[in-house]
Amino acid sequence: MTVVDGTKETFDELVGSGLVLVDVWAESCRPCVVLGPHMESIASGNPDLTVVKVDASKARRVCMSLQVRGLPTILLLQDGQEVARISEPSLTAEQVDAWLAATLAELSAKEA
Repeated sequence: MTVVDGTKETFDELVGSGLVLVDVWAESCRPCVVLGPHMESIASGNPDLTVVKVDASKARRVCMSLQVRGLPTILLLQDGQEVARISEPSLTAEQVDAWLAATLAELSAKEA
């Protein structure tokens, strides 16, 4: 699966069903820009996961509704409801991978 750009017009539809990883980023956020290519690899390595990138500078209302307080922020939503988030000013790809693996394992355990 590829990474999809989420806008204020398309966001609700993109996250409304299934498992969705939301990457809230901005061009001015260095760690966000560094994580960009990693989001592509997450998307290609997880076919059941939709990855949506939201540019905070262009989708402020979306960020406000998600209560994003800093960048980068990555959220995992299931059927439109937030199930987990990670937000750290110096977030690394390794931290994202560890968080995502743990969160997905926890979700699987709950569904079993």
